[in-house]
Amino acid sequence: MLSMLLMLLLVSSILVCYAGNLNGDFDITWGDGREKILNNGQLLTLSLDRASGSGFQSKHEYLFGKIDIQIKLVPGNSAGTVTTYYLSSKRSTWDEIDLEFLGNLSGDPYILHTNIYTQGKGDREQQFYLWFDPTSNFHTYSILWNPKRIILSVDGTPIREFKNLEASIGVPFPKSQPMRIFSSLWNADDWATRGGLVKTDWSQAPFTASYRNFNANACVWSSGASSCISSSSSSTSRPTSKSWLTEVLDTSKQERLKWVQKNYMIYNYCTDIKRFPQGLPPECRIKL
Repeated sequence: MLSMLLMLLLVSSILVCYAGNLNGDFDITWGDGREKILNNGQLLTLSLDRASGSGFQSKHEYLFGKIDIQIKLVPGNSAGTVTTYYLSSKRSTWDEIDLEFLGNLSGDPYILHTNIYTQGKGDREQQFYLWFDPTSNFHTYSILWNPKRIILSVDGTPIREFKNLEASIGVPFPKSQPMRIFSSLWNADDWATRGGLVKTDWSQAPFTASYRNFNANACVWSSGASSCISSSSSSTSRPTSKSWLTEVLDTSKQERLKWVQKNYMIYNYCTDIKRFPQGLPPECRIKL
């Protein structure tokens, strides 16, 4: 376990950084001044106080892509706070790919809560501790979404894979609704930390999360058409390879995924028999 951890920390230190202008990528959507874009568009911060949180969304919608952003989470006593980063179609029967970072008391680990909604149905939660302090430095959180699978990664290490099993066993897969990126920092002390037992300590406010190095190598959806079909470039501003459209986990990444899930997964809906007394969801009953 120690050797794998050292390898993951090394990978974290050599990842390529992207330097897009966040003014051109995102719109501030709420917060009344608690959100800021700084350093000539290189840094975005969200803040939370007793009165309000804050949030932003992408200017573009996407239908498939590999999307990376670096986040430094709220330090110190972050109990009760939730920092979200997700893709959503925001329709009545919506698709959504969720990453939510649940704050905790100083010295206790953050929980990374993940979920995947298809046609308005979620209940596919997996939760993880991280193998580093996500508040001391920036770390890269990635969503790879192609027609065959969704892969969630941290610093290049996969933590979750959700395969397209729609044709084989009828489980819906997000494949037709374009989604926008959303992020927010808000108070959820009724449930976020130890089921709501630990409340937000407002004497620590304002709470601040920071973002940088956004990159969307993705199919932009505009006027009912995908840029991957209508244009030779799949990126919003930086032409790059479309290899992610057919990307799979190679043997090395499969081993790293197993390592993370063995050592850092703390909840998996696919093993929660009490929650599903009539039987686990169909995607949980087959060997993937």
